[in-house]
Amino acid sequence: MTPPIELFYWPTPNGWKVSIALEEMGLPYTVQPIDIGKGDQFDPAFLKIAPNNRMPAIIDPDGPDGAPVSVFESGAILLYLARKTGRFMGDTARERIAVEEWLMWQMGGLGPMAGQAHHFLKYAPAMDPPQDLPYAKDRYRNETARLYRVLERRLAEHQWVAGNFFSIADMACWGWASLWEGQQQTLDDKPHLARWLAACAARPGVQRGRALLSEKRSGDAKAAAGSAMFRKK
Repeated sequence: MTPPIELFYWPTPNGWKVSIALEEMGLPYTVQPIDIGKGDQFDPAFLKIAPNNRMPAIIDPDGPDGAPVSVFESGAILLYLARKTGRFMGDTARERIAVEEWLMWQMGGLGPMAGQAHHFLKYAPAMDPPQDLPYAKDRYRNETARLYRVLERRLAEHQWVAGNFFSIADMACWGWASLWEGQQQTLDDKPHLARWLAACAARPGVQRGRALLSEKRSGDAKAAAGSAMFRKK
C-alpha cells in the first residue's frame, strides 16, 4: 500500500491548490491543520518543513529513491506531485512549457495581486485602528482586473489555462479566481473566465479539495484582521 502524504494545510486559495491536486491525482494523504489565525505557521516544528512560515507544505514518505522528502511552496508542490504521478503536466514538451508558464504567472502575478486586493479591500479596513487606504485599494483591485483580462483572452482561445487539457495550472489559478467577488471584480465582460470557473468547479476532485476543512474557513474580516495572519516574524 502506498504510504499517505502528510499535508500541512488550511482552507485558503494556496491550500486548495494542493488539496485539489491530491484529490485529482488520487494520492492518499492525511491532513495536519495549520491554523494560520492562531499562528500555527510559526511553530518551530512547522518551520523545519516550511521555513517561510507559510502553508501548504507536504511530507512524502515515498519521495525520490524511496526516501521521505518535504516540499514547501504551493507551486513547487504542484510540480513535484505532477512529476511523481506523470499527470496534469501535459503530454508533450510544448504542453509542459505552457503549464510551467501559466503556473509561474499565477505564482508571480494572480496569487500575490489578488491576495493584496483581499488584504486592502477586506482586512485592512477591519483592523484596529482601521487602515482604509484608497491608493492601495485601487492599485491592487486594478492590477487584479488586468490579470483577469489576461486570463480571459487566454481562455477565449483554449478550453483550459495551459491548453485543451486540465492541468496543475488550472489547479493553481482556480482558487484565487473563484474569489473574484471579494476582489471587487466582475465577470460581466469575461464570459470565457466564467465558463472556465464553472468547468473547474464541476470537477469532483476540485469539489473535494475545496471542501477540505471548509468548516474552518471564516468570513469574519474583523476577526481575521486581529488574528496572527498578519504577524511580523
